[in-house]
Amino acid sequence: MKAWLAGVAALALTGCVSVAYSEEAGSAPASYANSHMALRGADALGETDRSLHDRVLTLDTHVDIGQGYATAALDPGGFTRAQVDLPKMRDGGLDAAFFIVYVGQGLISPIGYDEAAAQAENKYQAIMRMIRGYGDQIALATTADEVEDIHASGRLVALIGMENSWPLGEDLSNVAMWAERGVRYVSITHFGNNQFGGSSNPNLAQGDPSEDPGLTELGRGLVRELNDHGVMVDVSHVGKRTMLEAIALSRAPVMASHSGARGVYDHPRNLDDEQLRAIRDNGGVAQMVAFRRYIGEVDPELAEAERALAQEFGFTSRQEYAAATDRQRDAYQARLRELRASMNDITISTLADHIDHAVQVAGIDHVGIASDFDGGGGVGGWDDASTTPAVTAELIRRGYSESDIAKIWGGNLLRVMRAVEAAAL
Repeated sequence: MKAWLAGVAALALTGCVSVAYSEEAGSAPASYANSHMALRGADALGETDRSLHDRVLTLDTHVDIGQGYATAALDPGGFTRAQVDLPKMRDGGLDAAFFIVYVGQGLISPIGYDEAAAQAENKYQAIMRMIRGYGDQIALATTADEVEDIHASGRLVALIGMENSWPLGEDLSNVAMWAERGVRYVSITHFGNNQFGGSSNPNLAQGDPSEDPGLTELGRGLVRELNDHGVMVDVSHVGKRTMLEAIALSRAPVMASHSGARGVYDHPRNLDDEQLRAIRDNGGVAQMVAFRRYIGEVDPELAEAERALAQEFGFTSRQEYAAATDRQRDAYQARLRELRASMNDITISTLADHIDHAVQVAGIDHVGIASDFDGGGGVGGWDDASTTPAVTAELIRRGYSESDIAKIWGGNLLRVMRAVEAAAL
């Protein structure tokens, strides 16, 4: 998801060359910020809808961070090419977000664990630089009460999640260390199986079996340790057998931090109805993700046009995009926005279809929202944090009440956090 896959087609479909994102991109020039403000979706929202949006605490459970985050290369205190920065959060009324300590899966070996731990440390320190550097604007929450208290103070809320437990190695005492540092959810796997269990996308080229092997003995220990330390067990990216075994073992509700509904779109990353019901019965929450390729079939004509555009600009790899000038990247992003707006893009409506289905299967108390911004996420109408009110407007249009919307946007997640906190030793 985070890696730039080989080939222009994969680049276009994953969203890695996206409207507002590059891991290498830094602060945007004034011209970009001005054009961004002119295009923001919040301006098109009715006054009544925006008022409701502003009353509801909005919490996005999955926001990635790019290379050079919280340095001069990518300063989240200003408008950047990232899909999420502090001005965009304020502009779009996105009150809280889990910022992610993400490490892609690698070798299951002592050397691999050391490399993963170093990468995780870099991500964690980048998140903390943002929090320390902009403490008047955003603060770290480690409990549900703290989320509400920080929000009431007028500041934005940062939480921390870990995507892929591979960096924990085989020493489960590392869970306590990361919990102490503020991590409040840990996903068991990412792409590829690891030392704890099976992935929804096993790496067959590296020898993973096609069938999910389930939790390992170490994986069962991981679930218990997460429960003991008040950390949510995240079952996104996790194989079905591993996921169901984790739910059966967990004495606290689990969460799926960023997944879709397989009943709407059949993708290995998505949750089928049995899995949604298991999350419901466990008291957990499934956060529906705004990731084009995971929630709908990208129009072949649009995919081909995106490939052609990337080739026109010479952006056939992450390295080529990173090496481009600001002017070249700005021109490409503008053309990509125009292209998606003029063709059959996957939009907020598709995301809402997944929310509707999850609510029908699991119930209104067990569904939430995640963007996966800056990790490939985004859909037409919600391609960065500034346009967040448009999601609320779509939920209103579909007949959800303010109480329902408050649950979906954050209330359900905070309920799960409180239950996990209560179950800790």
